[in-house]
Amino acid sequence: MPRPPAPATYAQRIAFVCEIAARLHRYGTTAQRLEGSILVLSARLGLDCEPWSNPTGLILSFSDPKRALGASDTTRVIRLAPGDNDLGKLSEADRITEAVATGEMSLAEGHAALRELDRVPSRSFQLKQVLAFGLASGGVAGLWRLPWLDIATAALIGLLIGLLTQLSERRPQLREASDAVASLVAGLVAILVSSLVAPLNLNTVIISSLVVLLPGMSLTNAFNELTSQHWVSGTARFAGAATTVIKLTVGSIIAVTLAQLLDLYPEVRALRPQPDWVEWAALVISAYAFAVLFKVQRRDYVWVMGAAICGYLISRYAGKAWGSPVGLFLSALVMTAVGNLFARRLNRPGALIRLPGIIMLVPGSASLRGLMNLVQGGQGSDSTLLVVLQILMALVAGLLFGNLLVPARKAL
Repeated sequence: MPRPPAPATYAQRIAFVCEIAARLHRYGTTAQRLEGSILVLSARLGLDCEPWSNPTGLILSFSDPKRALGASDTTRVIRLAPGDNDLGKLSEADRITEAVATGEMSLAEGHAALRELDRVPSRSFQLKQVLAFGLASGGVAGLWRLPWLDIATAALIGLLIGLLTQLSERRPQLREASDAVASLVAGLVAILVSSLVAPLNLNTVIISSLVVLLPGMSLTNAFNELTSQHWVSGTARFAGAATTVIKLTVGSIIAVTLAQLLDLYPEVRALRPQPDWVEWAALVISAYAFAVLFKVQRRDYVWVMGAAICGYLISRYAGKAWGSPVGLFLSALVMTAVGNLFARRLNRPGALIRLPGIIMLVPGSASLRGLMNLVQGGQGSDSTLLVVLQILMALVAGLLFGNLLVPARKAL
């Protein structure tokens, strides 16, 4: 008869919790949800844990409750880069965690399953990501009912930014400046088209082409962490988001300056002529693009696309009836409550519903527009920045009250 596997040692259990914590961080989990998940997992593995998370690292202090106080204290300090939203790997890591915690997998099998998530992306996957950049940029331009040339220009710039993003992942020295370079490319292409082909809604085209890089979700998460009393993490995340907005603005301003040096003076117009069907088509295209960019598994496309579409529609029609802040609040509230219900019923991460449900509502585009207007000396920059704060307050209130309406059973 085969012997039953030996129980996991104290060190092995700590190693597994640290591995899960690092992965949840890399997959874009906010501080309060990451710490909640680690507390639950540690308790199920027979560990006492005091986690501390911030956007660039983790500190995890462990002890064995079966041993004398202070006899088993262990602390792990893990330095990490800021995480990126990867709902596919987040969902898979959650499944592995559940399997290990319930005894369906051993710790060794859990580690092996987690290492499978580190496979190098295929060429087809990378190509799909690049195309999704173009679809997202063109889709958002369509949602704003811009003219066809504006939509095509935004989609072209999105493809170029997608290629630049893939290149920067292989060249670390380019990564720090990638946001500014992407904004520079967006500005130059938009200015060339507006100068040599036909007038564009210039700033709006630039913003829609940069939509994937905008830190609206980071701003929302930062305020959410601050309201959850995670002061350090929220402040650091807010500073990172603000820095990203500044880098994007700097790139676009450099593009304008270069154009002036080359005697290129773009013709600008304000025109939104598209019929209703263009907006509906753009909504579906944008939802698909964000599902690809969030790297969800194929079986979850329906959930993610449905959440993105529902979140946008609730915000749009409730906003028409009762005002934009009410629409944003109701959308965030409903999508948070539905995400928690999804997690309770299917035992899967509620982020699969919550995150795409608010992605097209976050204030990244408004913050970039306000800063661009401020630097360019335009009117209305102060009011635009107030709109950003209004959007953030509505979204954070919706997230908070959504969690009250349907309490989360899973931290993720």
